[in-house]
Amino acid sequence: MRPAALFRDPPEYPDEGRTGVASAALTTDAHVVRAMRRALELARLGPAGGANPQVGCVLLGPGGELLAEGRHRGAGSAHAEADALSKVPEGAAAGATAVVTLEPCDHTGRTGPCSEALIAAGVARVVFAQSDPNPLAAGGAARLRDAGIEVHAGVLAEEAAALNERWSASVRLGRPWVTAKWASSLDGRIAASDGSSRWITGPEARADVHRRRAEHGAIVVGSGTVRADDPALTARDGTGALLPHQPVPVVVGHHQPAAGAAVHAHPRPLLSVRAHDPHATLVAIAETGARSAFLEGGPTLVSAWLAAGLVDELLVYLAPTLLGGDRTATLDLGVATIADQRRLHVREVHRLGEDLLVVARPAERD
Repeated sequence: MRPAALFRDPPEYPDEGRTGVASAALTTDAHVVRAMRRALELARLGPAGGANPQVGCVLLGPGGELLAEGRHRGAGSAHAEADALSKVPEGAAAGATAVVTLEPCDHTGRTGPCSEALIAAGVARVVFAQSDPNPLAAGGAARLRDAGIEVHAGVLAEEAAALNERWSASVRLGRPWVTAKWASSLDGRIAASDGSSRWITGPEARADVHRRRAEHGAIVVGSGTVRADDPALTARDGTGALLPHQPVPVVVGHHQPAAGAAVHAHPRPLLSVRAHDPHATLVAIAETGARSAFLEGGPTLVSAWLAAGLVDELLVYLAPTLLGGDRTATLDLGVATIADQRRLHVREVHRLGEDLLVVARPAERD
């Protein structure tokens, strides 16, 4: 997918001892494996949760020396391969190896196909980690082979798949990936009886929430939550400064946020969905280009999406406290009997200060 100085000295890449290669011939090619690790680092610098995946590219000369690096910076910008090629003089990439985290695209959208750019540059070999799951863009590997270019796939495939997991799942599902989050006491309450909820969890857990917000394309709350809590729906660091990537703020419900609501100061335009249907909301979110949505509540909204089977991952922050009362994290989920319970698969448990984070997914889909 997707002029500076020409680098001539071999780069110093961190050696983590992980290869994950599919081609045995490449397991001893240290230059390629290290370059793929660097390409993954570059990919992570790109925006997450948007229309395009995070992609990084490293160009190596015939002797394994670093020629150039590139990365994708967001929809409409140069793809990683084109970005790297733009940093070398014309003809300097002839005979080079392009190491890319995702199969080069074979599709003309807002930019041209990366497969054609690599062919025109005269590269001799292309190594990529993950095949492109998007049928509109896939096919680059076959196009490169037809042009006589040596192609290898699967180097650090697991790391690459994890990097773009939500984006790839969104392509397969045909809708944005949905993460639901809530913070509660150990007895499952998200607020005291009077509705106050700041703060149930500690600063470490709250910082983790903001980091995860920034990994998604949109953040979704109900209009009732906006009226009650007046959330800014931004992603911020420990000092309160905005993080580089901000999710699109989405408010669901028939009531428009008040003129003075904090959400109107969000750096991204507000998306107001005048409906309660989760499917319609996902359609509207997809139209913004977002491939993932961070569902923050409240319990009526989260429960509706859980009941509809549209939640792909749950982040549950548990604080060592008891609140009692009836302000539970979820409402009716359509579970009439124990046989109807919605089983989850716990994937991770993290200690964040005094709090716990449980990362779980619906067992039937995980």
